[in-house]
Amino acid sequence: MSVVEGSVRATGRGRRWLESGHPWLYANDVESAAAAPGALVRVEAPDGRVLGHGLFSEGSKIRVRLVARGSREPDDGFWRERAARAVAHRRRHGFLAPRGACRLVAGDADGFPGWIVDRYADALVVQSGTLAADQRRDAWLAELERELECPITTVLDRSESAVRRFEGLAARTETLRGTPPQSLEIEEPGLRYTVDLVGGHKTGHYLDQRENRMLAARSARDGRVLDVFSYDGLFGVRAALAGARSVLCLDQSEAALERAKENAARNGVAHLVATERVDALRDLRERAKGDARYELVIVDPPAFAKNKNELEGAERGYRELNVRALKLLEAGGLLVSASCSHAVKPELYLEWLARAASDAGRSVWLEAYAGASLDHPHLVTLPESAYLKCAFLRAGGAA
Repeated sequence: MSVVEGSVRATGRGRRWLESGHPWLYANDVESAAAAPGALVRVEAPDGRVLGHGLFSEGSKIRVRLVARGSREPDDGFWRERAARAVAHRRRHGFLAPRGACRLVAGDADGFPGWIVDRYADALVVQSGTLAADQRRDAWLAELERELECPITTVLDRSESAVRRFEGLAARTETLRGTPPQSLEIEEPGLRYTVDLVGGHKTGHYLDQRENRMLAARSARDGRVLDVFSYDGLFGVRAALAGARSVLCLDQSEAALERAKENAARNGVAHLVATERVDALRDLRERAKGDARYELVIVDPPAFAKNKNELEGAERGYRELNVRALKLLEAGGLLVSASCSHAVKPELYLEWLARAASDAGRSVWLEAYAGASLDHPHLVTLPESAYLKCAFLRAGGAA
């Protein structure tokens, strides 16, 4: 599985980029390539010196994703060591409870380029975004399961991401083991919720907001809470459990709102949680014209920018959304504003939030600025792995 099957020679600029620490070699930084798509290749500098080894793509702008640096070739135990490291990280941070859920493998950040694995109790949901990951899926799964202490009865492949088209790969949904339940109960400390492994977003759930939901709930006591783009309502349910006076969840998906209701009932707070199926941006505009105001507002929309070319439109969307949210906040209230657009850098998002505060005519203080849960590691030489931004903003009165 770790046999080197070809070579790629980088340009001078490509060599400098890789030596700066980033693990990706882009197409315009490749001088020559002699390898089949998906192959493990030796990556050379212009002078022939070996820079490392990586997985090759023929069609993507990312031609090589490094898995190891230096001249030593990955040996038979290489992927086993990677799997052990990934599982150990989750165990260290308490993510492997029997009925818990977490991201077991976070792609390039865990050294498995183009591959994601989420665990939901005794089920695994995998996603491949590259041909190389497709080719190695079964072998990687075997190494990963070898490290897990809990038995896995169900394995589902939901490789449906649009990024697959860059390598000419079709979307794929495949049951590899067992029968995936449509509704699976998951337990977190102080919280129970259900996941739709087959029809839910992504792999069934948004695991990356786990800690941010708990942090937001600290400001919920005795307050009115508005959870916008609520999906399955866990920001709102956490708030209700923390003592919120009332919670309103807004989303376009009827199925997601039904799960939000189920999750509220499952945690004994159904009497505090209401849901409305709406177009969020339109609803916030109309809601601001009324008298309703909230002590806690959460806005956690889908990505507004898939790449750098969409940043201008994303700025308009994020600014408008946060202006409307700020106008619904009581003085002294908290806005929790998230962006999962990896193309939007953290400092840029803060700049947009500052402009939104100005547009709304509010004085706003940043109380916390968080990323994804610890099971979604941030490889510091891969800024793209720090995709989630979650700002906790305390709003005063008029600026």
